Amino acid sequence: METTRQNKISRLIQKELSEIFLLQTKAMNGVLVSVSAVRISPDMSIARVYLSVFPSEKSQEIVKNINDNMKSIRFELGTRVRHQLRIIPELKFFVDDSLDYVERIDELLKK
Repeated sequence: METTRQNKISRLIQKELSEIFLLQTKAMNGVLVSVSAVRISPDMSIARVYLSVFPSEKSQEIVKNINDNMKSIRFELGTRVRHQLRIIPELKFFVDDSLDYVERIDELLKK
C-alpha cells in the first residue's frame, strides 16, 4: 500500500515524464510513448516506470533505447521537478503490456 506522499510523487513523475517523451517522440513519425504507471519505492529512491508504446512491435526496442538514455532522461526530469523534490529517484523503465493482454482476452472471448 502506497502512502499519500508516494502517490503525489508518482503522479508528478508520471506527468513530467509524459511531457518529456511527448517532446522526444515528435521527431519519430508513427511512434507514441505514454507513461501508464509509476510505482515509487517507500524510501523514494527508485521509481519503476511502465511505458505503453504504439506500435507494440517496437516496444522492446524503444524501452531498451530509453533505458540506455536513462541518465539524460533523469537529468531532464531533475531540471523540471527540482523545486518539488530534493532527491530525484533512480528510474527503471518497463514495458506495460496490459493493453495487449486485454486485447488478447477480448479476442479469445469472441471465439
